[in-house]
Amino acid sequence: MTRWVIFIIIYSLLTIYGFQAIKTITRYTWFHYLFVILAIVIAGNFIIQFSLSSEGRVLSPAKSYAFGFLLSFMSLNLVLVPILFGEDIIRGVLGIYDKLVTKDTFYLPSRRKFVSQIALGLAAIPFTSLLYGMYRGKYRFRVLNYTLHFEDLPAAFDGYRITQISDIHSGSFDNKKKIEYAIDLINEQASDVLLFTGDMVNNKATEMIPWKSTFERLKAKDGKFSVLGNHDYGDYVDWDTPEEKAQNLSDLIDLQKEIGFDLLLNESRYLEKDGERLALIGVENWGKGGFKKAGDLKKASEKIKPDDFKILMSHDPSHWNEEVVKDSYHYHLTLSGHTHGMQFGIEIPGWIKWSPVKWRYKQWAGIYESVGQYINVNRGFGYLGYPGRVGIWPEITVIELKKGKKEA
Repeated sequence: MTRWVIFIIIYSLLTIYGFQAIKTITRYTWFHYLFVILAIVIAGNFIIQFSLSSEGRVLSPAKSYAFGFLLSFMSLNLVLVPILFGEDIIRGVLGIYDKLVTKDTFYLPSRRKFVSQIALGLAAIPFTSLLYGMYRGKYRFRVLNYTLHFEDLPAAFDGYRITQISDIHSGSFDNKKKIEYAIDLINEQASDVLLFTGDMVNNKATEMIPWKSTFERLKAKDGKFSVLGNHDYGDYVDWDTPEEKAQNLSDLIDLQKEIGFDLLLNESRYLEKDGERLALIGVENWGKGGFKKAGDLKKASEKIKPDDFKILMSHDPSHWNEEVVKDSYHYHLTLSGHTHGMQFGIEIPGWIKWSPVKWRYKQWAGIYESVGQYINVNRGFGYLGYPGRVGIWPEITVIELKKGKKEA
């Protein structure tokens, strides 16, 4: 109860500043009432949704939207507060000056309309961006193409195309047509192999059942391969018994097989072409910090030769930093996901690439290289928590392998 009281107090104080700005720039009473009603509905829905029990600790769609609308509305007020509070300080100083120097009574100048207009104009940027991210951004799928050169790539695989997807998070989906469009877009790439790098669900395997037939349509000439992500183990659900949790993971593994994925659980496979081959290795989730560390690189690679060309699937990119690049085996290309690019950031090719997630992960989106080894961190197919994306769009990665050095 105490947390809700604190929330209401903070929320009300922030909303008061927003209301002051609205009153200053417009005299339409109906608009004032609309703002107040909107504030009450958003806060009320948030309190109701987060007071209800849920199947897992990861937000359900209803809770996600309650959080998303609250975040959007709060972003409006959080930009307004420092500007209008700063003006209040100036007004107070002027009032005190008039009282001490020019007048007998304290006089507080009225709030200037142009200051409120500037404040609202600035506040509208994050507010509309977050709303857009919820309405359109989360399904604004884009295909990112990369070409990577390796001198020791088997000649038969020169021009070999890999499509990578990651972080499906099927428990968040709410638009079947958009997901079907994305599946068609993946198939249009006509890559040789399709690799999925984990997090099929949010909490439970049952979240994937309504989407099973849609994802069954995924195809690739040399097959579809996958690994598990941290959300796939059911660790974010308070299960009644260990057996229930184990059954959930078993159900998810069965679902992946039914969809057509060859799930690699600390295992490897060889992809063969014209008498040559490359090694595909898949580890279970290994994440720095408090994330599950079920990944066993040595076990996954025990059937692989040191001089094989190797592609590693590992959900969390922190694994690459902590273990992969230091390993005596040379893993030519690692494919990861996990970060989602925080679903928020600014990316202008050739100029800026920024997201707050960069403070948590050194490799958080795109291609990185170290000691002759590459990693691609996919920005994710789905979304989690905030039901949208701003600036960091859902990604389908296509990587073409080329033999030889990259031309200068």
